[in-house]
Amino acid sequence: MEDLLEVKNLSFFYGADQALKDVTLPIRKNSITSLIGPSGCGKTTLLRCFNRMHDLYPKNRYAGEILMAGRNILSDGVDVLKLRNAMGMVFQKPTPFPMSVFDNVAYGLRLKSVRNMSALREKVEKALRQAAVWDEVKDRLHRNAAGLSGGQQQRLVIARTLAVEPKVILFDESTSALDPISAKKIEELMAELKKEVTIVAVTHNMQQAARISDYTALMYLGSLVEFDETGVIFTKPKHKMTEDYVTGRFG
Repeated sequence: MEDLLEVKNLSFFYGADQALKDVTLPIRKNSITSLIGPSGCGKTTLLRCFNRMHDLYPKNRYAGEILMAGRNILSDGVDVLKLRNAMGMVFQKPTPFPMSVFDNVAYGLRLKSVRNMSALREKVEKALRQAAVWDEVKDRLHRNAAGLSGGQQQRLVIARTLAVEPKVILFDESTSALDPISAKKIEELMAELKKEVTIVAVTHNMQQAARISDYTALMYLGSLVEFDETGVIFTKPKHKMTEDYVTGRFG
């Protein structure tokens, strides 16, 4: 399978504190890669390197590379706004904007200067259908998104992300705040979306990682312990720490 991204010898520093240590792993195109490991191991720190969210805070520093189409996306010449369009992010808690369902999804499109109302309506509907929430919101497009359930809000956020046609979607514990039925819908949606985008997901839920992932990476204290196909990680890992973590003996 083709690599969409390649993380090479990546280290990351919050000021003087090193949070990632020489991480190297591929991100395969049109697949789901789960990042697992105990709290504080660097999973979310790594995830936020992909869309350079760390740039929002002074004194943060990268070393190493994340290559996309042969270019290091951490280099100074990269247009970070374009990068964040290409790398959509879905957070743990649903984050709809305080505006209508329609305007939530149209928000990024308008930033990209899509002004024609017919084109906007078409793209908004397409994104809501992709996010498997169209049938639930089509009669309330112009009502405030705050009136949706938590699971609907999270799928709305995914639709907002999809509207600008990203190459990658980063999921940061994006089902942990949802009830089991809503979480299952998001998992099913992720499995469908990987036909069109590449997904990297941080999760504490081992059962979820085993269910949805094509590849899994175990991290510990800022380092990559093991990366492989998910079936290998959960049944025939090479490292004892991996075996202990996925079986619940450590973590």
